[in-house]
Amino acid sequence: MTMKGVLFLEDKKLANHEVVLLNRERLTVDGIINVESFDEHEAILETEAGVLEIRGRQLHVKELNVDVGSLIIEGFIQSLEYTAEPGSKRKGLFGRLLK
Repeated sequence: MTMKGVLFLEDKKLANHEVVLLNRERLTVDGIINVESFDEHEAILETEAGVLEIRGRQLHVKELNVDVGSLIIEGFIQSLEYTAEPGSKRKGLFGRLLK
C-alpha cells in the first residue's frame, strides 16, 4: 500500500500534499493553502505540510489553480525548504527580529 502525498498530522487528520520536481526546471506543488510571496528568485507557499520556500532563477508561474490548491512553477529550481510545521504560520519580519 502506497501513501504517496499523504501526511499524517498530530491531530490524526490527513493532508494531501505532493511536490514533483522535473529536471530542476518544472515544479508542481499540490496542497497549497496560500501563496505568501512570489518573485523571479523565491516563492513562499503555505501548504498543508507547512511553509515551503522555493528558491531559484527566472521563476515564473506556469499554472495556478486556487480551487484545488495546485501550482506549477517553471525556471531553474535551486532549493526547496520547509520552514514551518503544518498549521503554523511563518513569522513576519518583526516576529523574527523580536525573538
